[in-house]
Amino acid sequence: MKGIVFTEFLEMVEETFGLETVDYIIYKSELKSKGVYTSIGTYDFGEMLSLISNLSEKVNVPVQDLIYAYGLYFFKVLHSNHPDIIKYYKTPMDLLESIENHIHVEVRKLYPGAELPTFKIKRKDNESLEMIYYSDRGLYMFAKALIEKTFEHYGKNFNLTLELLKEDGTEVRFLISEPNGK
Repeated sequence: MKGIVFTEFLEMVEETFGLETVDYIIYKSELKSKGVYTSIGTYDFGEMLSLISNLSEKVNVPVQDLIYAYGLYFFKVLHSNHPDIIKYYKTPMDLLESIENHIHVEVRKLYPGAELPTFKIKRKDNESLEMIYYSDRGLYMFAKALIEKTFEHYGKNFNLTLELLKEDGTEVRFLISEPNGK
């Protein structure tokens, strides 16, 4: 997993729960990296799981809720680091539809070796989209948060339903629609 995901996660934890909590989860996780990350480095996904699990235990918030909160936070990082990509698209549906063929291509250029989820995307009509999320990491709540923030960014209302196709969250269907095209 790319280091930017770790560095920004620890930033979020510090902003939300304080530096003592960051120190606690790093210490409690017994990380091979010792919690020292660079944004361009690559680190074991197990370290992220350990950090999130220990944070969940410390602050008494379910892991999936923390992953979701991190996705909301990470959208701001994406927007500030890559505003041109977001400005390129006129609608949230267009942006979401481009994830595989444009956005993930650009991410792989910036972060060679990035292990990204895969999305099978089917545009049903101008107001609806089906996205099937595939990832061994099961971070579908992170993806859900990014989808929601995309619509918020564009100031559009939307309906989002999520269906676990595999119980472990490694395959998830997102059905997204804009009510009355608004």
